[in-house]
Amino acid sequence: MTRILTRRSALRGIATAGAAGLAAPHVATAAAHGTTWKIQTSWPGGAGLQIFREWCGSIAEKTGGELTFQPFGANDVVGDFQLYDAVKNGVLEAVNPFTIYAQGIIPAATFLTSIPLGLRNPHEFDVFYYGLGGIDIARELYAEQGLHFVGPVHHGPNIIHSKVPIRSIDDFAGRKMRLPGGMVAEVFTQIGAETTVLPGSEIFPALEKGTIDVADYVGPAVNYALGFSQVTDYIVMGPPGFMSLYQPVDIMDITVGKPAWDALSPEMQQFVEMETHSYSDMHHAAIQAADQEAWGKFEADGTEVTRLTQDDVELMTEVAVPIWFDYANRDPNAARVFKIQLDYMQSGSLGYVDPALTEGLELKL
Repeated sequence: MTRILTRRSALRGIATAGAAGLAAPHVATAAAHGTTWKIQTSWPGGAGLQIFREWCGSIAEKTGGELTFQPFGANDVVGDFQLYDAVKNGVLEAVNPFTIYAQGIIPAATFLTSIPLGLRNPHEFDVFYYGLGGIDIARELYAEQGLHFVGPVHHGPNIIHSKVPIRSIDDFAGRKMRLPGGMVAEVFTQIGAETTVLPGSEIFPALEKGTIDVADYVGPAVNYALGFSQVTDYIVMGPPGFMSLYQPVDIMDITVGKPAWDALSPEMQQFVEMETHSYSDMHHAAIQAADQEAWGKFEADGTEVTRLTQDDVELMTEVAVPIWFDYANRDPNAARVFKIQLDYMQSGSLGYVDPALTEGLELKL
């Protein structure tokens, strides 16, 4: 009961802070002099939501009131899986979702964020988007849906919490494990886990009741605020410097409805694009800073960090590669996007994927 009350108190605090954030007085003042965008994030609370609100609150001042962002937290206006419909219907002008949510309407979005054992650092995704043409393909595909993809927003790696110690991929065999579904779930199913899909709000009670043994979710700061140290004893990481094998760079983005985007002047469009770059940097750094504080809290609660090995990385890569190709070949645009990433991963710059692993596998471009 104490655990439940502690978690509920934490969530009430997040909700109270959120309500206060939405009442920021400058929003109402600036809105009278320019354009206001209602923009909803996928962050339900904690550091992520606070950083988002602070950034939104800076836009009116930076534009002299010409543009204002009115921020909303997860589920404040619509549910996470209704975000794109809300933009298309004009309920929201813009959203800040986890990019993977777009795969329901844009299959290629599976590869616009990280895949298991794929690109492993934020700067590699910056190279993909801004150096290798990923941003152009993303905008082309989103435009077909009446949306404008402004740019990616870095979050950080997702991590795994467990009730039992996991020191190699063999230890996942037979474990009841919560995952977000899709490619990630298929990789863990291949190594023997019994995977299930649950929304984030149901992870804590499922772990507490023993319905699941293992669960992935976002990063240490958010997960600590949600009480995961109260219902698990272990955090499973990759080798040093490789926090998460299965989702090493969890990408969010800023997406705007085409009517709202087209109504901006070219100068203001450029401003929003540059602000998204800036927000991505600030968001990523602030989340990582909050994570550093959270590690100490987990340690104080007795949570043990276990690490997989480089051998596990190589074994899981062998499992992941055919699954990459399977998902890429389900949609021609997914294949286009994945080909860029695969070439990069097999280049002299990275060398993540031995060419022998892709022999006999073809992309339907």
